[in-house]
Amino acid sequence: MQMQNAALRQNVESEAIFDTHPEVSLDFQYVQEALKKGYSKPFLLVDSNIVRNKARRFKAAMPRVQPHYAVKANPDPRVLKTMIEEGVGFEIASISELDLLLSLGVPAVEIYYSNPMKSRTYLEYAASKGVEWYVLDSIEELRKIVSVKPDAQMYLRIDTPNIGSDWPLAGKFGTHAAEIKGIINEAAKLKADLAGVTFHVGSQCRNPQNWRVGIERAKKVFSDMRRAGLTPRLLNIGGGYPVRHIKPIPSIEIIAEVVNTAIADLPESIRVMAEPGRYLVSDAAYFVCRVVGTATRNGKRWMYWDAGMFGGVIEVTEGLRYEILSDRKGRDIPWSVAGPTCDSVDILMRDEMLPEDIQEGDFIYIPNAGAYTTAYASNFNGFPLPDVMVL
Repeated sequence: MQMQNAALRQNVESEAIFDTHPEVSLDFQYVQEALKKGYSKPFLLVDSNIVRNKARRFKAAMPRVQPHYAVKANPDPRVLKTMIEEGVGFEIASISELDLLLSLGVPAVEIYYSNPMKSRTYLEYAASKGVEWYVLDSIEELRKIVSVKPDAQMYLRIDTPNIGSDWPLAGKFGTHAAEIKGIINEAAKLKADLAGVTFHVGSQCRNPQNWRVGIERAKKVFSDMRRAGLTPRLLNIGGGYPVRHIKPIPSIEIIAEVVNTAIADLPESIRVMAEPGRYLVSDAAYFVCRVVGTATRNGKRWMYWDAGMFGGVIEVTEGLRYEILSDRKGRDIPWSVAGPTCDSVDILMRDEMLPEDIQEGDFIYIPNAGAYTTAYASNFNGFPLPDVMVL
């Protein structure tokens, strides 16, 4: 009985983290107004005021944590300008993103190069432009950075649990515990300025405790750094802050309770930052595309959109469950949904329950799609890139 009661309490506590308050998203009225002007190809409609509010909400929830927007989530210059106006910093993964920020007047010293694997050419270019902070997760990358920029300020990406994340990111990047001291010792030997720690809890993380574990591990690394004669000055708690689609999520305020408690004992000499991407832009936009045709094959219904995995909707093939809306009111039946290209991998969903009366020419509306849609899109097969319209 005691075990049953404990399990029940655990379930109740788990459900409590899923905040049921409504998240702000783009008013559908703006989509309707945009369509009245005509439609030629898929588009993303972004409300910059929602971007502003998300930035302010993040900063209010975690006052000590400075957000550095992950440019890859949505690199539209108008979105970036809104971030600049709200005092949000930036992290990049390439020199193209660096050039974009520099063209908008962002000082290079305020840009963090958070791609753990950088080509020597990219490092040389970033260093020549004045970038100071670089991530690494291996001895090889440490040596490479130091050989290009001996005075670089560096932060070590460590592995941390991704349990409860819709897209676990562990594996490709992140130093494992057994390798950390070797990297620290090599930094001390090279007299390199290894000054920070970062981690990533996984994309769309619905388990706030991942941040607690990551911060606790970072503190242990800081202790190892100090023993080696290094001076830790940065804790980067990464990204992963979820937005609402189909699944319930913990609000940023719930996550903040965990983070704020975990960082409360850090000395003021350690700067704390984060790398939100999806959280800041996703809710601000609708993605709109159109049905180009339907078909029945072997008794199964198929619909084809003018935007598929190559045209902005690739994340649905990786497990993201968007809410998908149309103007039709028929009963829901299972559909296979595909993009317009001739590539057989361009299949978005199978057995997706959508109205049976959807037909050629109908519009498809995807709310909360401001992140990783247009950023992923390509011209494969000659199909056009989606437009981006900003209110």
